[in-house]
Amino acid sequence: MRSEQEKSEDFDPFFAPDPGWIEREKKKARKLRDSPWWKKKKAAGKCHYCGQAFKPAELTMDHIIPLSRGGSSEKSNIVACCKDCNSRKKYYLPHEWQEYLDNLQKSAAATSHNMDNSET
Repeated sequence: MRSEQEKSEDFDPFFAPDPGWIEREKKKARKLRDSPWWKKKKAAGKCHYCGQAFKPAELTMDHIIPLSRGGSSEKSNIVACCKDCNSRKKYYLPHEWQEYLDNLQKSAAATSHNMDNSET
């Protein structure tokens, strides 16, 4: 486990992460994919974001805080999720992803409400 000082030296919040640093983190993630820890996470068969059940082979590795936004390939920052959620989440930070989901729900509710009103 890295110290807080090492973590703070890796990321400067005012600049995009160094491409070399991102490549090193991706390499760490590839190593984690072969670990018993990751196999156990996938075996649970549940998407971290939508909560739906999937076959382990259908789950992908996602960085909660994306590497491009300063996240790291530490176990505490990696979750199993479905391909759809991973694709839609893109580079969002957790609060941005939640905002996106909230807006989807509001939009769906408004559409449903409009459809109900048009039938009367």
